[in-house]
Amino acid sequence: MFRILSRLAAAFAVALAASSVAAAPADARTARIGVDGMVCAFCAQGIEKKLKARPEVERIFVSLENKVVAVGFRDGRTLTDEELGRLIVDSGYKVTGIARTDESVDAIRDAVRRR
Repeated sequence: MFRILSRLAAAFAVALAASSVAAAPADARTARIGVDGMVCAFCAQGIEKKLKARPEVERIFVSLENKVVAVGFRDGRTLTDEELGRLIVDSGYKVTGIARTDESVDAIRDAVRRR
């Protein structure tokens, strides 16, 4: 019963996070995801492994300190916000927001590291 309630709460959190973000360009090449619950390098590796397994994903950057995951997509391919959220939640973390951008993963990484 607890497992079912946990899954429902996670699905609701993903839907809420996705709906709270302004509509993004359909062809945005990068998703910037706010993630709570990452505390160590193992957390980052788990998220990277889960996302890299998807054929749509080209590049990934994870910042534990800033609670950010940036996902770059292959040309002409993408994942929906719901799919991204589900991958993060299924990895054991909470999605706080998803934003689409035309910035590259490298640009997001550089901006996060300058903070």
